[in-house]
Amino acid sequence: MSTAADFSQYVLPTYGRFPLVPVKGQGSWLWDDQGKRYLDFCTGIAVCSIGHCHPALTTAIRDQAETLMHCSNLYQIPQQAELARTIVEDHVKLPGKVFFSNSGAEANDGLIKTARRFGHARAQTSGEARYEVITFTQSFHGRTLGSMAATAQKKIHEGFDPLLPGFRYCPFNDLSALEAAISPSTVAILLEPVQGEGGVNVADASFIRGAAALAKKHDLLLFFDEVQAGFSRCGHAMAWRAICPEIEPDGISWAKGMGGGFPIGSFWISDRLIDDNRALSSLMNPGSHGSTYGGNPLACAASLAVLNVISTENLGNHAMKMEAFIRDEFAKWNTPVLTELRGIGLLLGFAIDSSLVPAVEGKTAAQVIVTKLMDQGLLAVPAGPDVVRFLPPLNVSREEMTKALDILHYTVNHL
Repeated sequence: MSTAADFSQYVLPTYGRFPLVPVKGQGSWLWDDQGKRYLDFCTGIAVCSIGHCHPALTTAIRDQAETLMHCSNLYQIPQQAELARTIVEDHVKLPGKVFFSNSGAEANDGLIKTARRFGHARAQTSGEARYEVITFTQSFHGRTLGSMAATAQKKIHEGFDPLLPGFRYCPFNDLSALEAAISPSTVAILLEPVQGEGGVNVADASFIRGAAALAKKHDLLLFFDEVQAGFSRCGHAMAWRAICPEIEPDGISWAKGMGGGFPIGSFWISDRLIDDNRALSSLMNPGSHGSTYGGNPLACAASLAVLNVISTENLGNHAMKMEAFIRDEFAKWNTPVLTELRGIGLLLGFAIDSSLVPAVEGKTAAQVIVTKLMDQGLLAVPAGPDVVRFLPPLNVSREEMTKALDILHYTVNHL
């Protein structure tokens, strides 16, 4: 049977899959089962941060797999300790502690659980625990029951109610609405510095600063979801620092690009004191959280290799240079179909005037354009119904970027 037939018969149809069968990748390129080569600006949705099959990553995986792939978190795993130290000292650069998971959704569940613990430790004046987390419209935090409930998109919720209680949704970048939403039950604010799935919407600096001030005023936790935006995707090791470098969050979640294609996620919790003798991070004590596979030697060795390449090759700075190049080229275009270029670094979204895109039944304007780009040898990904995302490897070359822009320009002018 063909791959498509096997999918139809044996795989749950939870994705609207494109008719592409990938079989090989190298650098910024992906090949299908027919031998056609594509520039990959989807990269597993911001996962393959140093491209496909980077020798540093494949060597690290091979060497670790030959030594020790997995052991229990009941033991002290050297690679996990090294990765946690690297994240805290070289990337977050604030005192805190890290928990390792397998995905971004799990990492966000960890933040939600930390918020609940804090709500018990710092309860309302009545003694009742605080539990409510404020998130924002068009957010995306994952597909588990907890992270799905945190996601402020109705289409994600449909057919899964009753949802986990304890979430309140506010308009993104609306500080007045955020302030009005805070109640005695509120315990945390969770936001993406750059919303990826929701349309590549960048948080305003004034909004983040205001959210941090409200968190301090009301004794709330401030969490950043950097699952898609973190580890130099937005030019800085931490995406929030591309917008408000002075802010000190209480927790951060990551996944995607930190493993370069190997499944790993994590969240960081600050060591700041919440009373005279307790650190926030101490609330997640033995028995409070766990993961069978999270932080195993193989995953941590892979992530260490990826983060080392990102740091030593200064790929954050390269991402910023590539953004400047893209913006310069986009400014020269006369393409009414593309109305705006959003984002930071190499998390970019081209906004679409949907009225200028030929209608195709069952497809959004973004899906129509992404399909036509695929026909021309460029893989991109929708971000909502009217935005096409570019998520190339952080080490994409200028020549590859020029080719991708040429394909995009040609495609939108020949719809």
